Amino acid sequence: MMNRPCLSADNGVSAVGTDNTPLPLADRGWDQATLETLEFHAALELVAAFAAGPLAVQRLMARRPSVDLTAIREALLLVDEAAGLVRGGEPLTIDAVPDPRSALARLSLDGSVLEPQDLLQLRRLIAVARRTAGELRRVQESAPRVAALLGPLPAAGLGRRLETSVDDDGRLLDSADPGLASARKAVHASRSRLIKKLESLLQTLGGGSAAGAVTVRSGRYVIPVRRDHRDRPAGIIHDESASRETLFVEPTAMVELGNALREAEVAEEREVLRVLRELTAELRPHQGEFESALEMCIAADELQALANYADAVDGYCPSLVSAPGLLAIRDGRHPLLIDGDAPVVPFTLVLDENERTLIVSGPNTGGKTVLLKAVGLLGALAQSGIIPPIGPESTLPLFSQCFADIGDHQSIAASLSTFSAHLGVLRRILDEAGPDSLVLIDEMGSGTDPAEGAALAGAALSALTRRDITTIATTHLGALKQLSERVPRVVNGSLQFDSESLRPTYRFQKGIPGRSYGLAIGRRLGLDPAVLAEAEAELPEVERHLESLLAAVEGRERDVERRESELGEREEVSHDRANRLMTQAASLEARIAAQDERERTAERSARERAKVYLLEARRRVEHALGLARAAVDEATAKEARRLVEEGVQAEAGALQRMGVEDTGGEPDVTSDRPISVGHRVRLASGMTGEVVERRGDGRFVVLVGSLRTVVKANEIVGVLEEGPSHDSPRAPARTGGVAVSAAPLEIDLRGLTGDDAEAATVAAIDGAVLAEHPYLMIIHGMGTGVVRQRVRRVLEHDGRIRSFEYAPRNQGGTGVTIAEFAP
Repeated sequence: MMNRPCLSADNGVSAVGTDNTPLPLADRGWDQATLETLEFHAALELVAAFAAGPLAVQRLMARRPSVDLTAIREALLLVDEAAGLVRGGEPLTIDAVPDPRSALARLSLDGSVLEPQDLLQLRRLIAVARRTAGELRRVQESAPRVAALLGPLPAAGLGRRLETSVDDDGRLLDSADPGLASARKAVHASRSRLIKKLESLLQTLGGGSAAGAVTVRSGRYVIPVRRDHRDRPAGIIHDESASRETLFVEPTAMVELGNALREAEVAEEREVLRVLRELTAELRPHQGEFESALEMCIAADELQALANYADAVDGYCPSLVSAPGLLAIRDGRHPLLIDGDAPVVPFTLVLDENERTLIVSGPNTGGKTVLLKAVGLLGALAQSGIIPPIGPESTLPLFSQCFADIGDHQSIAASLSTFSAHLGVLRRILDEAGPDSLVLIDEMGSGTDPAEGAALAGAALSALTRRDITTIATTHLGALKQLSERVPRVVNGSLQFDSESLRPTYRFQKGIPGRSYGLAIGRRLGLDPAVLAEAEAELPEVERHLESLLAAVEGRERDVERRESELGEREEVSHDRANRLMTQAASLEARIAAQDERERTAERSARERAKVYLLEARRRVEHALGLARAAVDEATAKEARRLVEEGVQAEAGALQRMGVEDTGGEPDVTSDRPISVGHRVRLASGMTGEVVERRGDGRFVVLVGSLRTVVKANEIVGVLEEGPSHDSPRAPARTGGVAVSAAPLEIDLRGLTGDDAEAATVAAIDGAVLAEHPYLMIIHGMGTGVVRQRVRRVLEHDGRIRSFEYAPRNQGGTGVTIAEFAP
C-alpha cells in the first residue's frame, strides 16, 4: 500500500523537548486533570505496547499535547511516513536497546572506572545501534524523514574492542589484555598446585578425615578434619562444621602455597583494574557518540511503535489548522474501545468554520459521553504527535487548552454538591477559555431545577459561542435543543436510537436533536399505562410537539434509509446483470473471432494442399511427356499417351472441381476423411486413383489408370473427393448417424432416456468435431437431473472437449450445457 497523504510541511524532524518529551511544551497547555478525565494515560499505554524496549515505552508515556503547530506537523509527517513502510510491507526491524544511562553517567566523570557490566551495556548498545542504522539506511530513498533519524555512531573499532574484552555475562575476558591473561594463568597454576597438595594430604589422613573434599573458608583453601583425630595436621583452623565435630584446617605446610595463590590473585586484581581503567579511558572521548547512538535507537523504537499503532487502528494523518477552525473528524473511533470485544461504530463529526457549538442530545446509554471523550482524546493524541484512529481527510484545530466537565465532581469533604461542582468548573471555563480552547461539557444543565438549569446552560453556551470558543455539550433538556433556533453558530446533533427495539445504534447525526425516550422506555419496561398517560399529559405542549416532530423525522429518516438500501440492492443486481451480459458478449465475440480464425486457417491450409496436388499433377504430365518423347516402340508410346491423358484429366478435374486458377488453386485434400468406395485418393507413391473395393482385412483396391492395385490404409495419404464413377450427388459423410455437412450447433435431449441421451450426445459431438464447430450447446433441461448427469459424464471423459459449463441464466442456465472443443 502506498503511503497515505498527510499535510504538507518542510522536510525535517522535530527536536526532543523538555522533560524528555518528543514535542515542545508550553507553560499553559492541557492540564493533568483534563487528561485524566479523557483517560489519556490509558490511551498512551495502548500505543506504548507496540514498543520493543523499556526506554521507548518511557518516552511514549511521557508524551503530552503540544501547542507548537510546526513541531506537531513534523512529528505526524514522520509517523505517517513510517506507517507507510508498515503498510507497504517493509517496516523497520527494531531491537530493544539496553539501558546504559548509568554507564554513560559514570563515563562522564573524570577518573571513574567502568565495571564489566557497564562495558557489556555499551557493547550491546553499539550492536543495536548498528542494526538500527542499517534499517534507517535501507529506507533512505522511500522514507527520507525516517532515515533522517540516523545519527553518528561509535567507531567500529570500539565495538570490536568491547567484544574481545567482555563476554555476554559481563565478565572480563583474557583476550582483553596480554598482562591480564598472564596473571590469570599464574593464578590458575598456583591454585592447581595448592589443591593438588591438599588432596594428597587429605588422602594420607585416611579415616581421620571428615567426609568431604578441599574447600574454601575465609578466602583460604582448607581440608576437613575430625576434631578428635589423633594425627590431626598442624595448621590454622578457619572454620568448623555446625555439629562442631569437623574442623576446616589450613595445614601449616600449605600456608606458603596459599600465600603464593593470594599474591597471584592480588596481581590479577591489579591487572583487571588496570584493564578497566584503560578501557574506560579509551571509551571516554566517544561519550557523545554513545549518547547519539542511544538517542537514535530510542527514537527509532518509539517511531516504529507509533507507526505500528497507526496501522493497527487504521489511522490516517490529520490536517492541523489553527483554532478556532474547521473540526472534521471522519470515521473517528474512541481509542480505548478499539481493543474491546464489541465492534466499534465509527462517527463523523464536522463543525464548519461558521459553527462553534454542538449540542448533542438523546437517551441515556446512547454513547453521548463516549463521543464527547473521543473528540477530546483524538485531539490530545494528534497534538502529542500520535496518529489517532480517524479516517482520511480529517482536520483538527490546534487547541492550546482543553476544559472537560465530564463526570460527577461531588465532594463530601468539601461540602460540594454535584451541581455546585459543575458550576465551579463552568465558572473556570468562562473565566479562562479563549478562541483557541476546546470545551467539553457532559449533561449540561443537570443537577438542579430543569427550567433554571436549561436557562443557565443556554446562557453559558451562548456566551461561549459569541466568544468563538469551540464547544461540544451533551444534554437531556428539551429547551437546549431549541437553542440553535435563537443563537447563530449553534447546531444540534444526536446519536441514533432504534425506536422499535429501544436500543442505541451509536451512529452520530448532525442537525437533528435526539429524543430522550424516557416514556417509551418506561412503556417497554411495563410501567402502569395510566401512570404513563398522566405523565405524558403533564408534558408541556412545546415538549410534546418537539417529541412528535422528532419522532416524525426519525420515521422519515428510516424510510429514506430503507429506500436507499433497496435502491442500493437494485443497483447491485443491475450491476451484476450488466457485468454478466458484458462477460457473455465478450465470450461470444471471442468465440466468433476464434471461429473466423479457424475458417481462415482451414482455407489457407486447403489452398496449400491444393497447390501441392496441382504441382504433383503437373509433374506427372511432364514425366509422361518425357516418356512419350523417348518411346522406342508402339506399346511404350501408347502407355505414355495414356499417362499424359490421365495427368491432364486429373489436373483439369482438380481445377474444375475446386474452382481455382492455375496459379493459386488448391484441390480439397483431407487426409483424415473416412475412405469409401468411389473416393479418389492419393497414394504414398505420389499416384492418384479411385477406390473400387474395400476388403475386410482393412486393405483397399485402387484403380490407377487402367491398373488395379491393392494397398493398405496407411499407404493412402489423402482423400481428394468422390470419383467420377458416382453419378448421384455426393452424400455427406456420416459418423455415428450425424451428417457432417448438417451437424447442428445445438441438440435437444429433453424427453429422452439416459441411454438415448448419452448416445445422441456422443453422435452430436462426433458430428460437431467433423464439422469443425467451435462449441456445442446441449439442451437437457432441469428435470430430475438424470440426463444432465449422463451428458456431463460423456463430456468429462471425451478428450476432444476442452471445457464445458452451464449456460448463462438468460440462455437456459443449468438446463443447458455448453461444451467447447479443443482446437
